[in-house]
Amino acid sequence: PYLANPAGVSRQARRALLDDIAAMNAAHLADYGDPEIDTRIAQYEMAFAMQASVPDLVDFSDEPRHVLDRYGPDVHVKGSFAYNCLIARRLLERGTRFVQLMHAGWDQHGNLFTQLEIQCKDTEGPSAALVQDLKERGMLADTLVAWGGEFGRTPRLENSVGSQTGVMQPGRDHWPQAQSALIAGGGLRMGQVVGATNSKAEFPTERPYSPQDLLATIYRHLGID
Repeated sequence: PYLANPAGVSRQARRALLDDIAAMNAAHLADYGDPEIDTRIAQYEMAFAMQASVPDLVDFSDEPRHVLDRYGPDVHVKGSFAYNCLIARRLLERGTRFVQLMHAGWDQHGNLFTQLEIQCKDTEGPSAALVQDLKERGMLADTLVAWGGEFGRTPRLENSVGSQTGVMQPGRDHWPQAQSALIAGGGLRMGQVVGATNSKAEFPTERPYSPQDLLATIYRHLGID
């Protein structure tokens, strides 16, 4: 929303408008010395820079065919997970420090057998493509990719009544005792599985690794003690 200028307003007209606003804000700042006025000037400039950069960001015409094919056919569907994965790489190339990708709909209390496969197909290929893409461009060494959710799911089925059908539909409930996360890159040693659960995936049995531990790993990567 609001990335394009209104009809009849050119990029040059938008720039001239912001220059005039900045001049008035600068005069206001000279009179009052309020640092929040300076912050307001900077925010206008940041917004314009973001608006001006987006058309190039979302133009995939410079992407080789084999790269687009790697992300899958949904890469051309705006808002899809595949599309957002490629946008993430293009943002990182342009110096963005933090990118968050969100894929919703995993709360499968009553639609496990109709939705889980779809969710996995949506995310598995594009996620792998993003990691491979970063590696081939020499960006994975200092880019940490973290993939996870809020909690695990029960290792056994639950029975929920479907809101649309009114019949019992099997799903899986919330399960904070055991879950999985995946990390790649960031100069960390890859190719390893840390920890294990019992045979029913109920509880950790080896090297339990908490969400706090995962965050500590990410913070260390960022240089935060």
